[in-house]
Amino acid sequence: MSEHDDAPPMEAQRYEDGSISYPTHPRSLGGAEAVETIDLSEHTAEVITWTESTATPPGVREPNTIAIVEFEIDGESVRAVGQVAEDAEVEIGDEVEPVYAAELRDPEVGIKEPESQEWDGYRFQPVQ
Repeated sequence: MSEHDDAPPMEAQRYEDGSISYPTHPRSLGGAEAVETIDLSEHTAEVITWTESTATPPGVREPNTIAIVEFEIDGESVRAVGQVAEDAEVEIGDEVEPVYAAELRDPEVGIKEPESQEWDGYRFQPVQ
């Protein structure tokens, strides 16, 4: 569902015990080993809750709507937290899809050197 063919995957990990984790970890909470990588950008999720921040860190848009969403993958659920797409409004229960953003915040603002970290990621956009 990514708008960009060159977008990196939104990787989650499935473990031997069937659980799924995002972000990925070498082992599940129960100690099971990872057996599969799942690209969450190929799935839709449901908004569990959301909030709007009006006091954001340097370089982050203001206001900044953040949502907790839940993906249902083969009977297992996995939650993710992220920004809502610009100019989008969400409500609890809405179906959303991950959309790739080359910059989640302005790399020229803040105390870290722009080359020291990645600035891209995924935002959530309501499914039309």
